[in-house]
Amino acid sequence: MRPPNPPGTPNPPGTPTPPAPDTPPESQELRPFTLEPGRNCWRVEPCHRFAMLVDGDAYFRALREALPRAEHTIFILGWDIDSRMELVPEGAHDGLPEGLRDFLCALADRRPELRIYILSWDYAMVMAMEREWLPSASAHWQAHRHLSFRLDGNHPPGASHHQKVVVIDSKVAFVGGLDLTLRRWDDNRHAPGAPLRVAEGKSYPPFHDVQCALDGPAAAALAILCAARWLRATGRKPRPPAATSSDPWPPSLAPELTDVRVGIARTMPVCEDEPGVGEIRMLMRDAIASARHSIYMENQYFSSGEIAKALAGRLGRDNGPDIVLVSRRNESGWLEAHSMGVLRARLYRRLRAADSGDRFHLYCPTIPGLLPECVNIHSKVTVIDDDFLTIGSSNLSNRSLGLDTECNVVVTSGGDPRVREAIAAMRARLLGEHLDVAPEAFQAKVAETRSLLAAIRALQRTDGRTLEDYEPPLPDDLDAASPADHLLDPIEPIDTDQVLAEFVSHEARPRVMGRVGMMVALALVLAGLAFAWRYTPLREWADFRALLAVVERLDDMPMAPLAMMGIYLAGAVTMLPVTLLILVTVVVFGPFYGAALALGGTMLSTGAGYLAGRLLGRNTVRRFGGRRLNRVSHQLGRHGVLAMVVLRLVPIAPFSLVNLVVGASRISLRDCLAGTALGMLPGIAISAFLVDRVAAAARHPGLATFALLALVLLLPASLLLLLRRRRRRNAERRKAERHRPVKQQDSHPDSRQDGQPA
Repeated sequence: MRPPNPPGTPNPPGTPTPPAPDTPPESQELRPFTLEPGRNCWRVEPCHRFAMLVDGDAYFRALREALPRAEHTIFILGWDIDSRMELVPEGAHDGLPEGLRDFLCALADRRPELRIYILSWDYAMVMAMEREWLPSASAHWQAHRHLSFRLDGNHPPGASHHQKVVVIDSKVAFVGGLDLTLRRWDDNRHAPGAPLRVAEGKSYPPFHDVQCALDGPAAAALAILCAARWLRATGRKPRPPAATSSDPWPPSLAPELTDVRVGIARTMPVCEDEPGVGEIRMLMRDAIASARHSIYMENQYFSSGEIAKALAGRLGRDNGPDIVLVSRRNESGWLEAHSMGVLRARLYRRLRAADSGDRFHLYCPTIPGLLPECVNIHSKVTVIDDDFLTIGSSNLSNRSLGLDTECNVVVTSGGDPRVREAIAAMRARLLGEHLDVAPEAFQAKVAETRSLLAAIRALQRTDGRTLEDYEPPLPDDLDAASPADHLLDPIEPIDTDQVLAEFVSHEARPRVMGRVGMMVALALVLAGLAFAWRYTPLREWADFRALLAVVERLDDMPMAPLAMMGIYLAGAVTMLPVTLLILVTVVVFGPFYGAALALGGTMLSTGAGYLAGRLLGRNTVRRFGGRRLNRVSHQLGRHGVLAMVVLRLVPIAPFSLVNLVVGASRISLRDCLAGTALGMLPGIAISAFLVDRVAAAARHPGLATFALLALVLLLPASLLLLLRRRRRRNAERRKAERHRPVKQQDSHPDSRQDGQPA
């Protein structure tokens, strides 16, 4: 076996090139699955002990036992890591603090030679309400000089750091779907109203997830992966590994397997000059193609068209495998329901249409007395026949196959009866938990029926805890209004030019840039006037500060906010520029209250214009909307909220006119208002800061106030410059491609680079 690559490095010459994503590996169908480093995994390493940890209680207890045994290095990688979480909610009673941060600091105190490296995702603001607030998190973790906490923001736009790995002294590793954060703990019972299932004083629904523990050279390889992730995120190398005397394996944890080889597979996005890694993508394709009897999947999401296509190919064959997908019933919030939920429902319909033998079923684990009744499935597990098992962080989604960083561990039998028996037993543990039967009873039913689906059907019950057949709903209007798959669940880094192309024609973009330029110029004029009133003879004509004080006192007038809302409504009819209304609102009511009122006013104006457009009808609106707006109306019907966000960020027509066109399109009022709020918020925030800084410069002129004003002006000006430069480069590239001779194009399939899709 050739030496493996360090994480994130390209494969050397001679490495097998994965087949193009759109070409199913027909040549590998019904062949035994094999791990191939450089194709469907990164490395294959020996492992002395391997254990599956089902649900947070089992994993967190094992981790609490293992961490105090660390002597040299602890790596913790996670999508979310919360300093406040407790690994054992009822108390570990081991003489160490309960909270995660204090617990780790106590370990560092006990062993001065121990170093702890914690890497968490530098998350998007859309996740802010679900996580420990960043300033608080950073301050909480800076509690010990031997504990290093960093946020990983070294990824493309729209991507995330999603690996969930803990490695202790390069000897023991934990890999799976569980983060060390709040609202992850639960035990196998998932009991309604469990008193320990509480976070920040509030109970949360049952939570099912899976982690695995492994040791030996496989754990040492995962330590190399963690060190490379740390270097990439921080620019600093962690301490090199060193020999230690203790065995960090948790004493109470009995392994399911001993002396087995395991594969490590990754996803890493293309980032700057580093090539992407798509090992998990190929792993899943190859494994599905090898299935003979059964495919069992537990996953939080099911939105990958590529995975669905591979499964549909197996359903299209006579005597193909049973396919069982266990997932949650409800998505987390409105946004997920309108993105990942829509994609799951679409793929479900596609697979049911391909399923002529009733071999595909989607199930949700239900427990009476729960609200909602379905357990929240967060695990990422796939078992194929009795020969393949993977546990990790990768969802059955496009992002996990190409955009986010992921890590999965793979066990294959290679025909070894001992390993096959262990894989079958681990699958029985999972399904036994969901069906509320002993794992041995489930295995006996599989042996009796000779079918995974038949065994599940035989053990389902009409009352009590069970697996319930589930058909995700997909209303036609929601399906029609939702964006395309590659926008809801991207597999590659988001290209802003591509997103703009979906909604704004190439001819209209210079006008959009012109509008942004006019806004920046207006801001510069306002700043110049403030400067002139202070330092030129203009100050003798009018006292700007006195004038500003008069304007600001308007908000003391009775019913002033209501009157402002009335002006926004009038503006919806008279085509009054909404940008001017926003500036006036912020000046009169201040940056914070004014920004809130401006957002409310734009929403009110949007709703009024929308209803007017709906009443006038498409034909009437089309006559004065113009060709460009009518084309946008078609995109609105296809892409819903995302189209509205882009349309508000890059306005191509007067605000009021856009509202009429939106009302006449197929988009719902809810999507229209949601997209307007998301799209208008950045501009309102910038306007509020700008007006606040201009007023501050007038009241308290000085170097500091003018420096802050210049900084506020610099941000939109820099953005405009970058957009113009990028547009110019893209125009030059398109021009060069149009004039490129056909004979010089790399049209031959063998001319592509290794790993590049055909």
